[in-house]
Amino acid sequence: MKQYDIDTIYHLVALMSATGEQNPQLAWKLNMGSLHNILEIAREQELTRLFWPSSIGVFGPSTPRTETPQETILLPTTIYGVTKVAGELLCNYYFHKYGVDVRSIRFPGIISSETPPGGGTTDYAVEIFYEALKRKRYTCFLDKDTVLPFLYMPDCIKATIDLMKTPLSQIKRHDGYNVTGTSFSPEELASEIMKHIPEFRWNYRPDFRQKIADSWPMSIDDSQSRQEWGWKPDYDLPSMTQDMLERLSRRFAEGKL
Repeated sequence: MKQYDIDTIYHLVALMSATGEQNPQLAWKLNMGSLHNILEIAREQELTRLFWPSSIGVFGPSTPRTETPQETILLPTTIYGVTKVAGELLCNYYFHKYGVDVRSIRFPGIISSETPPGGGTTDYAVEIFYEALKRKRYTCFLDKDTVLPFLYMPDCIKATIDLMKTPLSQIKRHDGYNVTGTSFSPEELASEIMKHIPEFRWNYRPDFRQKIADSWPMSIDDSQSRQEWGWKPDYDLPSMTQDMLERLSRRFAEGKL
């Protein structure tokens, strides 16, 4: 930071929900250790702005599952969620104690055509596109009616940049803003894909990730983000599905997958 005069950091390091349950000690050490380290650097170097992603993992079974409000019970049942709650509190503390302008979004499941699945509970919604194009078949690790909130990667990037560009005077939270794009189930996503790939077939074999998914919201109230810094997604389920298939099909044709 000193050598290159860095004034803004996007700190994206984390061990995800499903992977974290396989090694909770490493998840705590990585997620919290890296965040504390970067907050200390921000404090010492008087960083202009810091972004750290939170997650819907902060919510738990006692949280309202539909239209989950901004202010609500945070009692997660995964170590990933525990680190995100602790991280939100730590970010808020560093803002009020040291003036570190740290900003955060509680991301739902992120769907990307560029990055392979990374051990998250919502990663079926990425895997299914690869398998639909490669093998025309997919076995989902969540039950067909498991509704979860999602955000398409272009909207994820848009939300992050929009939040970071907003003047500090408009930012009322330094823990984590609720943000969402659209909510759907595996069955709804698979049916949407079949509109483009008619021969696509799928089935279900829920595993340990089902319990994690059942503790998370089905839909999110992100009205505070919309009011304070103008958040609005560009993609819904049909437009996201079409764009994902087009992008991945091009990458397959180019031999990049």
